[in-house]
This record gives sequence, structure tokens and C-alpha cells, in this order.
Amino acid sequence: MNYLVAVLPDRIQAEAAYLGLEKESIKSTILGRGYKTADEFGLIDPKEQAKNQAKLMTLWLVPFGFFAGFTFSLITGLDTFAWAGEIGNHIIGGLLGAGSGAMGGVLVGGGVGLLVGSGDALPYRNRLDAGKYLIVVEGSETLTRQATRILRQFEPENIQGYGDPTS
Repeated sequence: MNYLVAVLPDRIQAEAAYLGLEKESIKSTILGRGYKTADEFGLIDPKEQAKNQAKLMTLWLVPFGFFAGFTFSLITGLDTFAWAGEIGNHIIGGLLGAGSGAMGGVLVGGGVGLLVGSGDALPYRNRLDAGKYLIVVEGSETLTRQATRILRQFEPENIQGYGDPTS
């Protein structure tokens, strides 16, 4: 499946472009104020993606950190917390390792989710937030080429095609 996304500055141009596509029997979707939202259409929210990535990283790194901290304390034989005894020192080492794993999961997972997870969704969301409108056409490569020719007549601010590499 191929996608074509055109950014139009106002509602009037977006509706005109939509009608121009409709005359040629090309189905499209308008995103913007009064139409579908980015969430309804399925544009990924980078903040939500970052939160999910951080949770996933934390899920793996906390137990690993506990095991690493416990093992480090066991191997080195450090008596950092004399009041806790031998087993208590190892458990505290494990808890400190788990805390480090949690911090790493949140920082690395959240940062990676924000940087990698957004793709082109963030610029499109920003344009929608700025009051612009998006016209999205889904279909074959031939259909999106035909839609590109039609949409260029309406002088969009930006027009971008996306192809499915598996098809």
C-alpha cells in the first residue's frame, strides 16, 4: 500500500483538493480542524511511543540490573554496608543495580522512543497543530501518481509519497 500526504495551508484549499480528487474517483482523507485528527487517522504520537519504549526497556533492565548488582557484590566481597551483614550487602547491591536499570530504561528507552519512534508523524502533527490541513491518499503506486498530479494544481506546501517496501 502506498500513501501520499499533501499539506495545505487552509480549509478551503483542503476541501478544493479533496473535491478535485473525488472528481477523478480517488478516495482521500482530510486531517485537520473539523475533520479527522492525527490520532483518529493513526499518526503515532512520539510521546506515547517514547513512554512505551521506556516501559519495555525498564521491564528488561530492572531484573538484569538487580542480578548484575547482586553478582558484583557477591564477586567483589565488598562490605559497603556493615550494618546489613553479608546477605544484606548483596541484596542492597542488587537493589542499587535494579535502580540503575530503571534509570537506564527510562532515559535510554524514552530518548530512543522520542528520536526514532516518531518518523514523519511529528512534523505532520506540528503542522496540524499550526492549523494546516493534510490530504492523505492510500492506494496503488499508479493511484498515488495520479493523485500527485491532481494535488500539485492546488499548490500544497509539501507533498510526500510513502511506499510499502514489501509490495
